[in-house]
Amino acid sequence: MQTLSNPVAQSAAEANPAFDTTIHRRHTRPVKVGSVTIGGGHPVVVQSMINEDTLDIDGSAAAIRRLHEIGCEIVRVTVPSMAHAKAIAEIKQKLSASYQAVPLVADVHHNGMKIALEVAKHVDKVRINPGLYVFEKPSPTRSEYTQSEFEEIGEKIRQTLEPLVITLRDQGKAMRIGVNHGSLAERMLFTYGDTPEGMVESALEFIRICESLDYRNLVISLKASRVPVMLAAYRLMVQRMNESGMDYPLHLGVTEAGDGEYGRIKSTAGIATLLAEGIGDTIRVSLTEAPEKEIPVCYSILQALGLRKTMVEYVACPSCGRTLFNLEEVLHKVRAATQHLTGLDIAVMGCIVNGPGEMADADYGYVGKQPGYISLYRGREEIKRVPEDQGVAELINLIKADDRWVDP
Repeated sequence: MQTLSNPVAQSAAEANPAFDTTIHRRHTRPVKVGSVTIGGGHPVVVQSMINEDTLDIDGSAAAIRRLHEIGCEIVRVTVPSMAHAKAIAEIKQKLSASYQAVPLVADVHHNGMKIALEVAKHVDKVRINPGLYVFEKPSPTRSEYTQSEFEEIGEKIRQTLEPLVITLRDQGKAMRIGVNHGSLAERMLFTYGDTPEGMVESALEFIRICESLDYRNLVISLKASRVPVMLAAYRLMVQRMNESGMDYPLHLGVTEAGDGEYGRIKSTAGIATLLAEGIGDTIRVSLTEAPEKEIPVCYSILQALGLRKTMVEYVACPSCGRTLFNLEEVLHKVRAATQHLTGLDIAVMGCIVNGPGEMADADYGYVGKQPGYISLYRGREEIKRVPEDQGVAELINLIKADDRWVDP
């Protein structure tokens, strides 16, 4: 969590919350997923999901490893059959033998009790969708659900869910109750409509069953493909949990966000908005692209909000008529030379007018101060002025002199 280091800013924030630049994260219970902890004040966890058929042992293990090596902390795999559930054991064994243990989540759908019970032996968390776990084929002639019918199905859900809850509880493993806006159960649709309220009530029904069995290793998600629906559902979930004294961590995501620039913007609009409000303990950016493309977006969201620092933060002006060098070209050169570093803020500013002020919080500055020359700064202090063609090399030397350089 960020802290305010400026005493004046600290005083202003205390006097008026509008000045507070700290993200105050919602208090949640810690939930262990293998070697990773979600919630409990731990850093926001990054997740993704492989595309490979889980029956492909070698392909799945390789895909999981690729994701983990670039920063994906928890990996989800789909488990549509009993054969797939048993294959997870081999995948896990292969990972341990050839790489290392990776926290795994199994995705179980459609009357999946037997599958879930099998795969629970081999993974660290099981994700179920309340709208599909006990799947009821919709009736085209139904006009309503009576209270007795509603309760009857609720009891069937309890009977189906209870064995899974008990085995996860006894093994000390986790469950994600993952509600999707597009797959609400028919009785929830009839009772609450296709609404965030229906999503929240669907999650609460499953939470209460788990709690009645003294099981609380739960993570909750309420995903939708429309950002306003997703935002409303999570906010309502927090409200309802607060009213009920629940402190379960939340998994954030905009499902079916698509691809390309818009898919990234759409995911960021939903995930970052909630994170900025202190809501969310783990995230997944769902892109219609290779899973590896999701991880940089996750870390960029977290870095932009100051929730995790996993890369260099580049501060660069947008360029204008005062700029004394090709700013876009120089920024690319600086980034190419330093992007492997972590924990640094580097500013690239085109002129002296805004440079020192706008880059005041940066560790290092690269500023066009006079034609043909670059001024290099450490914080607010100008260290040296060098010819433009030596700027990047001298920036690296400055970082090395401060013992903050590591070779790529």
